[in-house]
Amino acid sequence: MTDKRNFEITVDTELPATPERVWEAVTKNEAGWMFPTDQWPAVRPVEDYPRHVVSRMEGADGWFNQLEHVLEPLDGGRARLHYVHSGIFAENWDQQYDGASKHTEFYLHTLGQYLKYFDGKPVVFTDVQAPPASATPDGFIRLKKAMGVEGAAPGSTVELELDGVGRLSGEVDFANENFLGLRSADTLYRFFGRNAFGATVGMTVHDFSGSGNSEATAKAWGGFLEKVYA
Repeated sequence: MTDKRNFEITVDTELPATPERVWEAVTKNEAGWMFPTDQWPAVRPVEDYPRHVVSRMEGADGWFNQLEHVLEPLDGGRARLHYVHSGIFAENWDQQYDGASKHTEFYLHTLGQYLKYFDGKPVVFTDVQAPPASATPDGFIRLKKAMGVEGAAPGSTVELELDGVGRLSGEVDFANENFLGLRSADTLYRFFGRNAFGATVGMTVHDFSGSGNSEATAKAWGGFLEKVYA
């Protein structure tokens, strides 16, 4: 039975950059903090620089997916963001809404990390998915245990030596039961416990070093994840 209903996720937050810089990040530099969106057939029914932008995708039977950003300048070179993600989920409404809501918190946090530490730098983006064996209730816990960060709290420093990946030195910038964010001097590592939402564990690497190689990164981390879930 199809459970087709509208949804709306609204967040108000402050970001460590001017509205102009936030605008650049959410309209052009999505690969630095979320994922590349240049292949999406989206239109912008509202484009009022640097205050208000709406990006919308539409499909059959009234389906749509829309992102709205309303920006307001604050003192100290900061911005207030009013963010609204709306659309239609066609099935598993409760699970999809729960997943999307929790992803939103993590993505907007990562946007803040990007703006604070890496704004405007060229990025090499890599998406890596764990094997099907990660889609179990303990899938994300297994990954954190294998990395040695199971109890790591935001703000704690980490020195990791990961099989096939090598040394990773940095700081935990986000941690809860569903997501983990690590920031090194030149890279944002994002780990997604999507096993909680009926999918596999995944991760993204946002490399600002200037020498990133997506193919090599995918091979290294893919090999590591294969061993974790072997």
